[in-house]
Amino acid sequence: MADQTAQTHEQWLEEMDRKAREKQQSFIANIAGRLGRETAKPPAGHPYKGAPSFWQGFEWPMEERIERFSANFRSAGGHVVRVPDLAAASAFIAEKAKEMSAHYIVRQQEDALEALGLEEALPGCDVSVWNDDPGKPWKALAAQADFGVVLADHAAAYTGSLAVLSDKDKGRSVSLLPTVLMALLPVDRLVTRLGEILMPLDADGREKLPAGVHFISGPSRSADIENDLTIGVHGPGVVYVIVIG
Repeated sequence: MADQTAQTHEQWLEEMDRKAREKQQSFIANIAGRLGRETAKPPAGHPYKGAPSFWQGFEWPMEERIERFSANFRSAGGHVVRVPDLAAASAFIAEKAKEMSAHYIVRQQEDALEALGLEEALPGCDVSVWNDDPGKPWKALAAQADFGVVLADHAAAYTGSLAVLSDKDKGRSVSLLPTVLMALLPVDRLVTRLGEILMPLDADGREKLPAGVHFISGPSRSADIENDLTIGVHGPGVVYVIVIG
């Protein structure tokens, strides 16, 4: 009896769908007739999908990638510096922290950021590691931070964009809420095109996607209807990318 009822309900749905489509076609045909036009034809086919082949193979040499990324990121109000190694990156962050009188820094829970040794480089500064104690109010703490320090997962030279992925140890708040963002970019993570970042994420499938994929192309920039530009309203107002290598 249950199977028969389900079948009857399915038949009823199919009949209602057919009648709705007939009414829709009649309605459109009536309008087209009054306008003296033919009814809509089937949409043209789309034999190509995605970027053209010439663009998919487009790639700059590494040094040009660095130059283009730096120029594009700076044009959006960001800062780019290049250092040889993590020790130099740590020294740069420490120098800027002293220059800007930073008192509180929050960083992602990453081995490379641990190797910076910011606690030793800045003994007078409080340095927190995101989610090392799940009981702490991390979003509120990140909002109070002077500096947020993250390790970029990828970067695209053509658009001057960083890609920062988030998970439990790499909270989005670290790159969003502090006043100043310091993003470390190992040079081997810099590609030419945005598609080089997105395609592997798509290929891995939905179940392997990170909690978030965040693109950062400079400091937060907001403008109202009169085009009055304000910096730092919806994110850090100062962003440094430290290219390593």
